[in-house]
Amino acid sequence: MTKLLRPEEAAARLLVSPLTIRKWIFARRLPVVKLGRSVRIREQDLEALINFGYQPLQRGR
Repeated sequence: MTKLLRPEEAAARLLVSPLTIRKWIFARRLPVVKLGRSVRIREQDLEALINFGYQPLQRGR
């Protein structure tokens, strides 16, 4: 079973603010699992972000 992290826990692991994590979630740059009104981040998705780096979305021209 995959561990699910709160945005605050993910922020602590990446050494960024929780607001940054929430912005990435809102921009759909970081996938989440919704549990009712709260969101959780899969540990494997966070590891992928760490391993492959942050890549901004490509916008149409």
